Amino acid sequence: MTSNKWMIKNGHFAVNGQDAGVIEGCMIIEDSRITYIGPTIPDGEENTPVVDGKGLLFLPGLVNTHGHAAMSLLRGYGDDMVLQQWLQEKMWPMEGKFTSTDVYWGTSLSVLEMLKGGTTTFLDMYDHMDEVAKVAEQSGIRACLMRGAIGLCSEEEQRMKLNEAVAFAKNWHGKADGRITTMMSPHSPYTCPPAFIEQFVQAAHDLNLPLHTHMSETLAEVEQNVREYGARPVEHLQKLGFFSRPSLVAHAVHLNDEEIQVLAQYDVGVSHNPGSNLKLASGVARVPDLLRAGVKVSLGTDGPASNNNLDMFEEMRLAALIHKGVSGDPTAVPAAEALRMTTEYGAVSIGLKEVGVLAAGNKADFIALDMDQPHFLPRTDLISHAVYSASAKDVVHVWVDGKQVLKDGSCLTLDEERIRYEAQAAFEGLLAR
Repeated sequence: MTSNKWMIKNGHFAVNGQDAGVIEGCMIIEDSRITYIGPTIPDGEENTPVVDGKGLLFLPGLVNTHGHAAMSLLRGYGDDMVLQQWLQEKMWPMEGKFTSTDVYWGTSLSVLEMLKGGTTTFLDMYDHMDEVAKVAEQSGIRACLMRGAIGLCSEEEQRMKLNEAVAFAKNWHGKADGRITTMMSPHSPYTCPPAFIEQFVQAAHDLNLPLHTHMSETLAEVEQNVREYGARPVEHLQKLGFFSRPSLVAHAVHLNDEEIQVLAQYDVGVSHNPGSNLKLASGVARVPDLLRAGVKVSLGTDGPASNNNLDMFEEMRLAALIHKGVSGDPTAVPAAEALRMTTEYGAVSIGLKEVGVLAAGNKADFIALDMDQPHFLPRTDLISHAVYSASAKDVVHVWVDGKQVLKDGSCLTLDEERIRYEAQAAFEGLLAR
């Protein structure tokens, strides 16, 4: 079988690592991988098919490390509310009506939005996960998927949810040419009894999979954990063995110094969701302190009902800005670090070692931004422009695993018109039930 080999020349490429910055030159892709990136075309490649990258800034594909994609159907349905009231009065009653078809079209709407905005990998914790996996497989996106489980139910229902989570992980891990990976995911310490969490930890050991959960999103949640279990969430999860597996926690807004050290000790990743945390007034996570302690901090949008978009450029900009404002330190999260949080750190946090950096040998997950626009001039610092000036609307092309999935702003793998129609119809169906 002949390989599919091609090159981009005349492009500007953002590279991470020790030589972080932008190089002008050429990148060669063969099948699903980058085989070369540098300022000049290597000898012997003169006849390789060429894509002209003039006027384009190429970034690693953005990695969204926490979300609930199907909740796009509830975008705008409940806003400007406290988290628990929002969940109990608006979200959970509507989510209880979701069918597998609703999840399919809600996820399709989100994946379409993510691809058009330059997100090439997303993490999703939800129900009806077979539908989410089908969308990931069809769309060409990379996905880390898990059946999230709330344990506030009978033991029989808990067993059913755990069995569903295990079956999903077994059925889908490594599928879609390796683009789909899985994790085990009890919803949170405040919605899952300790024994239920321990069962998920054991299942993660049995399946050799990482763990993911919501943790310390609100002060009320932390206080509840202390009342019910005599420990703050980090100590509570530590006692339950949660950190004995590679793990990623979402939010981690309310942490003390000791908890930050525990997360660093166990190499626990934190998915920072600045937009959602601000909208729900949950607080501002101690990201500069986490980074200083050596904790891998990535970025997530959370669900599109609490954000309310899936624009990872917006999250990146927020992450770079709010910690400056809160700390009084303009160097708290520099632009280059914010970009790494959105790409490299996100990939590492979900166990993807060959994603998140434009480098020879890595997977060819990358995006192209149109630089021929007023807000990209003058050409001073393109990393700065990508973080402080750009938005999802600047993305014109997207490749995942070496395959182009977005061209000139149009998705090549999904029927956008039908998805828009079906998503609106699904929401109206939920209201009518």
